[in-house]
Amino acid sequence: MPLFTRLRLPRVRTRLRGVRDAHPVAARTFRRTVHVLAAALVVGALLMPNTAPALRPDRFTRIPAEAVIGAVLLLVLPRRPRIVVAALYGAGIGVLTVLNLLDIGFTEYLGRGFNVVLDWGLLDDARSYVADSMGSTAATAAAVGAVVLALLLVTVMALATVRLGDLLARHRVRAGRGVLIAGTAWVACAALGVQVSGVPVASDRAAGALKGQTRRVVDTLRDEAAFAKEARADTFGATPPDQLVPDLRGKDVVFAFIESYGRTAVEDPLIGPGVTRVLDTRTAALAKAGYRARSGWLTSATYGGSSWLGHSTALSGLWIDNQQRYRTVTSGDHLTLTKAFQKTGAWDTVGVMPGVQKAWPEAKWYGLDKVYDAFGLGYRGPKFSWSTMPDQYALEAFQRLEHGRERDRPLMSEIILTSSHQPWAPVPELVDWDELGDGSVFDAVRKAGKKSSDVIADSTASRREYGRSVQYSVTSLTQWLERYGTDDTVLVFLGDHQPIARVSGNGASRDVPVTVVAKDPEVLEKIDSWNWTEGLRPAEDAPVWRMSAFRDRFLTAYGSVPRPTGE
Repeated sequence: MPLFTRLRLPRVRTRLRGVRDAHPVAARTFRRTVHVLAAALVVGALLMPNTAPALRPDRFTRIPAEAVIGAVLLLVLPRRPRIVVAALYGAGIGVLTVLNLLDIGFTEYLGRGFNVVLDWGLLDDARSYVADSMGSTAATAAAVGAVVLALLLVTVMALATVRLGDLLARHRVRAGRGVLIAGTAWVACAALGVQVSGVPVASDRAAGALKGQTRRVVDTLRDEAAFAKEARADTFGATPPDQLVPDLRGKDVVFAFIESYGRTAVEDPLIGPGVTRVLDTRTAALAKAGYRARSGWLTSATYGGSSWLGHSTALSGLWIDNQQRYRTVTSGDHLTLTKAFQKTGAWDTVGVMPGVQKAWPEAKWYGLDKVYDAFGLGYRGPKFSWSTMPDQYALEAFQRLEHGRERDRPLMSEIILTSSHQPWAPVPELVDWDELGDGSVFDAVRKAGKKSSDVIADSTASRREYGRSVQYSVTSLTQWLERYGTDDTVLVFLGDHQPIARVSGNGASRDVPVTVVAKDPEVLEKIDSWNWTEGLRPAEDAPVWRMSAFRDRFLTAYGSVPRPTGE
């Protein structure tokens, strides 16, 4: 310890002792208040649930078994071991509290809890999302605030348990009686199943949370090996090129994913009327242009975000619901639906990815000869929150750069439309297709739109603007088809996942619409057995498949011959 510190500490202690002696009542009140706050903090953390709907007052009126056990342990230990154990115990409670908060955030946005093995990388994505939505300053402040909060929670919880341990030691007899009473009450309530407002009085919430986190880690590690084996087996992995999608030879095939286009967009009482009106209007417009459509439902592997999991699930035929699975499958050679077209040698393949702003090695796995990312489409207009450009512009650029060019072979394209990405403000407006230019026309549109901060914390506003964004994306895509499609164009479009709980509600399904559109009647005749609904709007009782079933059904419908690879 530096000399200055050694000389200064006794002076500080002397002054504090003087203040305490001069104001004994205030000092005693302060000490008791700190004791109460420390106890409330520890007990509250032990009882804290890991979902937002469960954050109710009645969840904090229970007897935590972990507090009783911890008190017994601190009562029997000598001073130095007691301080060490109390600090470690408190720090552990602090870490568990941080994990509970992460669970709450992940459940609200992704419909699942936080995975301590896989999800740390998603925190950087969250920071980028905040930067795009609220600005880089807000993102930096949020990131620093989150780190400080986590460290503060662990530190304060450790100090609180040390303080409570000292208090128990100073009043060992009375504390022992209190712990005995609390323990007896816990056992009695557990044995009798006593509940208050449907919540058991006897709680082991912290132990349950720790067990859940441990199980999640173990399941993740087991799943990694099991999924790697599953990914090596492929129903169409050994199919010769000339036996892949023979019934689509000569067609320009487009697979388009619409961000957050979920069942909520069609069936929610606030959102649905506007979206269904657009779907019906666009069905009629396409029919007038000679197109027919069939629609159904797919159950996505993800919810609220992580769109790449939905894309890879739909195109690989595997259930990819976490980042480890995604890394495993994209590092292998499992056949994707898009790569099947490349493998035939009969198509040029291209990806339009306006949301990609860094290196994207997955292009090879998807079988894309060429990829246009956020910087390759010639856009010079403003960003719309997270979305780098409006869907209408991305589609027009696709037409200019690829679809509208004269070519020797037909084109297979994968297009990711991003205008319906949260926070749904500002939402682009359609402009005249002939006036799109380099996208600068959208400057005025963006300035006239709502701010993210006006929408992001308001559930009703979020739902309303989400609906508008889906209307915009669907209209842009179908107008593109109406304007530029040919007799040989086949469009398959679907949602990647449902919107977050703030829009879709707690407990919403993971279903997303999927639609096939074509002029050639034979294209739709091939999927008659699917019993999908006519038009762009799937009926409520239309068939629902797991998204991982789509690849094999599509390949089979269009004449592909299964030739499995071995495990």
